[in-house]
Amino acid sequence: MIARLLLLFSVGLLAAVPASGQSRDEIERTMRWATTFMVEEVAAEGGYLWAYLPDMSRRWGEAEAFSTMIWIQPPGTATMGQLFLDAYHATGDEYYYRAAEQVGQALVRGQHRSGGWGYFIDFGGPESTRRWYETIGRNAWRMSEFHHPADDATFDDAGTVEAGIFLLRLYLEKNDPRFRPALDRAVGFVLDSQYPIGGWPQRWPPDPDAPDYARLITFNDEVAAENLRFLLLVWQTLGGERVRDAITRGMNAFIVTQGGPEQPGWGLQHSLETLQPEAARSYEPRALSTHTTASNIRQLLDFYRLTGDSRFLARVPEALDWLETVRLPAGQVREGRAFPTFVEIGTNRPIYVHRRGSNARNGEYYWDYSPEATIGHYSAFRAIDVAAMRREYEELRRTPGERLRATSPLYAPAASPLPRFMVTRVEAGSDLNAGGGGSPAEIIAALNPQGYWPTPLRATSHPYRGPAPAEVAPGDYRTTHVGDASDTSPHPTDRPVTGISTATYIANMARLIAALEERAGE
Repeated sequence: MIARLLLLFSVGLLAAVPASGQSRDEIERTMRWATTFMVEEVAAEGGYLWAYLPDMSRRWGEAEAFSTMIWIQPPGTATMGQLFLDAYHATGDEYYYRAAEQVGQALVRGQHRSGGWGYFIDFGGPESTRRWYETIGRNAWRMSEFHHPADDATFDDAGTVEAGIFLLRLYLEKNDPRFRPALDRAVGFVLDSQYPIGGWPQRWPPDPDAPDYARLITFNDEVAAENLRFLLLVWQTLGGERVRDAITRGMNAFIVTQGGPEQPGWGLQHSLETLQPEAARSYEPRALSTHTTASNIRQLLDFYRLTGDSRFLARVPEALDWLETVRLPAGQVREGRAFPTFVEIGTNRPIYVHRRGSNARNGEYYWDYSPEATIGHYSAFRAIDVAAMRREYEELRRTPGERLRATSPLYAPAASPLPRFMVTRVEAGSDLNAGGGGSPAEIIAALNPQGYWPTPLRATSHPYRGPAPAEVAPGDYRTTHVGDASDTSPHPTDRPVTGISTATYIANMARLIAALEERAGE
């Protein structure tokens, strides 16, 4: 609190500064004031959630959270740590490094024994965690991953990878031995969980209480791509032939899971035994996925840039051609989204997911061929720029592999430095509570006297009121983001309240850091 009081007067002076020509000193004072508020008033044991009411009476990560909890997925704890290191590099102020240390210590305390992380850390202990799953988690209708606890860690939504990359940066910053064991466990988690074929499960190690789909080879939410990104950074900085071998096998997994000539696409997840697409959550049917196929095509193009190996380009034209065959007729395109999310295996017919009921107890998801009344929380249609990917492919096809390998980090000696800055924009996923932006002057002016940027919280949730009833509530919940009053799933609201958002803090800080760098180059 003392540090915040010392900053109050100097930051308050900024209100009188014109809306242009902000000096470096003014930018740095604002950054420090906003960060002091987050560290001293918002953090729980050094970690963060996604959004808070100003009085801290309610708070959220991907779902509503207890006061003893911090969230791992971006834009939560690890992303805040990344931002602190970026601010430290931009300013040289040790306060940011100490804030990053606190994040690192929180992640170390909550690291699963396997080396990965779950969706959140609850410093309230096992009983508090059990109570959360039995109340908020179990009643979040559309969030089946929270219906039951499991003794594992997850790659979902880049949580484990974001934490691993942050610990890598934190360790390398000053070679602090306190963080090396946790970093080694995180790298070991990624290496040990990789299947011989090269892919990764969504969750690991196997636990009977985890859903069956958690063991499938997973592309959904960029699981494989994010793991490869982490391993490549580890290879660049620490080396290790086991790491390099895992990168090679991970890239090859994209090749061996691609469908045959009739349907050369990918699903969200694939069977380890047959390598064919499989169903996962109740609203993710066994099907090919157009957006996953597009994402995997982009990955193959990147793998060619990384290796110069023509195998990664060989079947890209087939996949692009297949996407064109499943493009929807003009009359079925929704808001510029011309591709169905899911395509039936064997027929190429679009399939669409629906739901009936009103909550986690009586609700049910199902699919058919009708594009009407599809679920609202998971898009049934996708926008894919096939032409742009085809142009990119053609350009790469004309680029000799030898030239690419000559500058590839995969073939360079280890101990290459990491980038100075790694948070250039907020990867907030479906988080609606991301505000901020504007010029440095506007960002500075928007900081309130308490030290945070007031943000309309456009996502909310029903408070837990008790177990979901067996009876279906009156109303039509087919296309809504949330069910009846017992459904604790987060959902958009047309009556947002003003609150505190880590995504807004990260976005504004990243813009101010960029402004400092712009001034440094003048």
